[in-house]
Amino acid sequence: MTDRSLYVAMSGASAMLREQATVAHNLANADSTGFQATLDATVAAPVTGAGLPTRVATVARTLGVDARAGAIHNTGNPLDVAMKPERWLAVQDAAGATAYTRAGDLTVNANGMLMTMRGQPVLGADGAPLSIPAYQSIEVGQDGTISIIPQGQPASTLSEAGRLQIVAAKTTELQRGDDGLMRAPPGSPPPPAATGAALASGTLEDSNVNPADALVSMIELSRQFEMQVQLLHRTDENARVTSSIVSLT
Repeated sequence: MTDRSLYVAMSGASAMLREQATVAHNLANADSTGFQATLDATVAAPVTGAGLPTRVATVARTLGVDARAGAIHNTGNPLDVAMKPERWLAVQDAAGATAYTRAGDLTVNANGMLMTMRGQPVLGADGAPLSIPAYQSIEVGQDGTISIIPQGQPASTLSEAGRLQIVAAKTTELQRGDDGLMRAPPGSPPPPAATGAALASGTLEDSNVNPADALVSMIELSRQFEMQVQLLHRTDENARVTSSIVSLT
């Protein structure tokens, strides 16, 4: 019995630490554009291997990503775009592969490449990074079409400079990587291209993390961790007392 309670308390404390790390990560991204919170939970998992089949561990498990949309606020910046529900902007990750994000705070770098504020190249409808010619004004249509008035040209020369690659997918159909970007699960086909109105320009989507709820969760997890540690100490103390009694008989 002592062995079982020690194992449950130890695995429970470990799971609480992992959940605290997840909540801390969510809280750290409360101001990140388009961020969606990671959802964690603890579940009971039988211990496999040699030994008695009655041992059960408490395991922290990632359930996925919170699909709720964040609040939308106006910025007036034509390169700020907020994705519609279940719409994702395609970007190039560090390995050169395609990934997806809802963070639409875009910028054009000194080389004319359209980038996210996190330094990821934005992909066009053809799958290649978008290069924007020098312009004096720029706008992004609801379907992702980028139009510019070339530098030094009259308004009548408004022309298309490219089109954002925007895909349609539910949050549950994608997986988040360690870099925070979303991808199709291994072996799954890429999401289909979005049709119709896919974004709103001049606006940004806030993180869907509620700081107050995250802080309350941190406090609750901290108390649960302390309870698990106390159980470890009490079980260990009971084991020592039991051993002392046995030695006297």
